[in-house]
Amino acid sequence: AAVALTREGGEDAFRRLFRFYRQRDASDLRGVVDFSVPGGQVFRSQLSISSVSDQDACRVGLQPVSQWKAYGLNGYPGFIFIPNPFLPGCQRHWVKQCLKLYPQKPNVCNLDLHMAPEKTIDLWGQSKEQLRRKGSSKWEQRSLLEKLRWVTLGYHYNWETKKYSANHHTPFPSDLAFLSEQVAAACGFRSFQAQAGILNYYHFDSSLGIHVDESELDHSRPLLSFSFGQSSIFLLGGLKREEAPTAMFMHSGDIMVMSGFSRLLYHAVPRVLPNPEGTALPSCLDQAVSSDLPVGSVIEHSSDEDWQVCAKYLQSSRINMTIRQVLAEGQKFPEESGTNAKGQAPSEHGHPEENSRAKRHKPNTD
Repeated sequence: AAVALTREGGEDAFRRLFRFYRQRDASDLRGVVDFSVPGGQVFRSQLSISSVSDQDACRVGLQPVSQWKAYGLNGYPGFIFIPNPFLPGCQRHWVKQCLKLYPQKPNVCNLDLHMAPEKTIDLWGQSKEQLRRKGSSKWEQRSLLEKLRWVTLGYHYNWETKKYSANHHTPFPSDLAFLSEQVAAACGFRSFQAQAGILNYYHFDSSLGIHVDESELDHSRPLLSFSFGQSSIFLLGGLKREEAPTAMFMHSGDIMVMSGFSRLLYHAVPRVLPNPEGTALPSCLDQAVSSDLPVGSVIEHSSDEDWQVCAKYLQSSRINMTIRQVLAEGQKFPEESGTNAKGQAPSEHGHPEENSRAKRHKPNTD
């Protein structure tokens, strides 16, 4: 069915497939690439094993690069897919950072657009009791954490102007920068600098509209994407929206790298799916972090109490971190006239849209 859709006239091929996979009852997932059972257009991709020491990989919670599997896709040069290379328990650290630490000030989140600053200072503290007690009723009031849609780090993306600027910048988290640098180096980008991050928070009724990430001033550097929690379908298209995209599954712990030709391709997330194991959480999140972390590790042990809150959140959610280098070495932002630092986020760039029954609005994927 999905293949037949791409041949119809009228609406562009990307939008048709987006709608197909967006349907709540779309059960025909045969056309979705699953990197856990590679074949067809999937091939093994080489990594730069000597670029990352086993010690540095371990410090950010990753297996030695020699043990990672990496794949490419025919027709998408520069695209690399790495199925969960995290050490047991280490995804938990990054989930906790995305829920407890990274939404804190001075970082910016969607709630800042319509709430007083003092209300968004401690989203975690205000939400943890509510999340821990949460039952299965869909009608329970949502905690502030559950209303989180995006957080920006480093150079803060301005959703209104679709630009980054020198005057809207806060320190980039050092642990996330170190993780990103190791992954980039393993993929052959040894001098990558993590300068901007957009964290997206999805629920089962969320989607991410069709867009291209082109606001960074330097496109020679890769875009890194990390996923945690429930699974999703990711659509990777071409340079034009008329080109039909390839659908693929993204599961917890998976990393995607878009570089070279693939760096400026249209992409979208039409659908968040329960993890394929059929359990409340994927089994890769079952284990706690090992007690003997290496010297200099950025991974922290989560308390049982903290992890319970994270686990409850992830039962119906997915978190995605996309990390970018905005400027080339020595490059500066062009001079700007005064721009507004905050802008209402439209759905077409890196921002999950919800299709809640209460609002009954369709996601804007133009």
